[in-house]
Amino acid sequence: MSDAVKAQYEAYPYPRRDPRDEARRLVVGSPSHLAEVDHYLFAGRRDWRRPFRALVAGGGTGDGLIMLAQHLKDRGAAAEIHYLDLSTASRAIAEARARARGLDFIRFHTGSLLDVGSIASGPYDYIDSCGVLHHLPDPPAGLAALKAELAPDGGMGLMVYAEYGRSGVYEMQEAFRLLGRGLDPQGQVQMAKRVLRGVAGTNRLARNPFLTSHKTDDNALYDLLLHSTDRAYRVAELLDFLSGAGLAPAALIEPARYEPAHYLGDEAMRRRAADLAQAERWALAEALAGSLKTHVVYAVARERAGTTVAAPAPDAVPVWRDGDGATFADALRNDVLTTDFDGHPVRFALPQGSAPLIRAIDGRRSLGEIADLLGQDWARFDQRFARVYEALNGLNLLLLTFRT
Repeated sequence: MSDAVKAQYEAYPYPRRDPRDEARRLVVGSPSHLAEVDHYLFAGRRDWRRPFRALVAGGGTGDGLIMLAQHLKDRGAAAEIHYLDLSTASRAIAEARARARGLDFIRFHTGSLLDVGSIASGPYDYIDSCGVLHHLPDPPAGLAALKAELAPDGGMGLMVYAEYGRSGVYEMQEAFRLLGRGLDPQGQVQMAKRVLRGVAGTNRLARNPFLTSHKTDDNALYDLLLHSTDRAYRVAELLDFLSGAGLAPAALIEPARYEPAHYLGDEAMRRRAADLAQAERWALAEALAGSLKTHVVYAVARERAGTTVAAPAPDAVPVWRDGDGATFADALRNDVLTTDFDGHPVRFALPQGSAPLIRAIDGRRSLGEIADLLGQDWARFDQRFARVYEALNGLNLLLLTFRT
């Protein structure tokens, strides 16, 4: 990263976090939720009693780092995590958050992820790089540096910006570069806030309902609108980016957001979309939605493509990413699960009588045991569960693991 990027994060660490908040909440998200890592990268079969090495590259103020470390601690895993970031101010916040939780198996490093091989060499079972690669002058070089430290049977969790949901961002970045010449970071923030107070109603950022955090948070404002190095990816560009490093996508999160049927009301058009190759369906969904601000992708070496995602089986244990079966069962109305994608309503029609099945998912019972509990033979249960799983996994609510 450039000196300007380093200066930005020294002045405005992002996201803004207070280590005292660790006493009352754990910030969770994607990538690097441990249930996701197991499900998407290790087919649900990772034995967490085995040593596990992880790298959080460009860890910032520590959201992904702290979540991953806390999940590993809760499992009693034999884990070693390395944190790497260019900003000493961000690192100080991440270190304070780790101390507040007693996460003493994290090793902290200051430097560029381009130098990871000499600062914190692998191999790593898992590498997180969330919101970082798109800020490099040469993102492919950064991804290649990380891939070189990945164990052959490991995987990555990445987040990069998406183009369509960031409508207006890049025009405003250009405007602020012109107006902010010679200003220090604090001066740039004040300049930007004055401009935004009177920006034209025709401005694309002003008309974008999906970006709001910059309106109340100076650190978010700087990260979004004053960044000196920033690019966004469409799905096809992201897949090319991964391929160039010898990687392949295991999953895009949330999977259902990348299913075009949820944005097409015409059944004939849904059938046409279903005939497209997977990469084309993902790209079509992105174009139809128009609201995706980021892409979260779990990726593996190209040689492992298609082998790393857990699949339903009698001995698979369904686990809730967050929440519990009773809560989701109570939310069902007439076997229809409703949600929205950035304001776009989405409905999932589930098999009749799905509530008891959902309620029986407690993170301990296997699918075979749930079928027995409900008095159903496996073939019938498997058919019903497939539709429930398609919806709940599509929303990244339900994942699978296997007992080890």
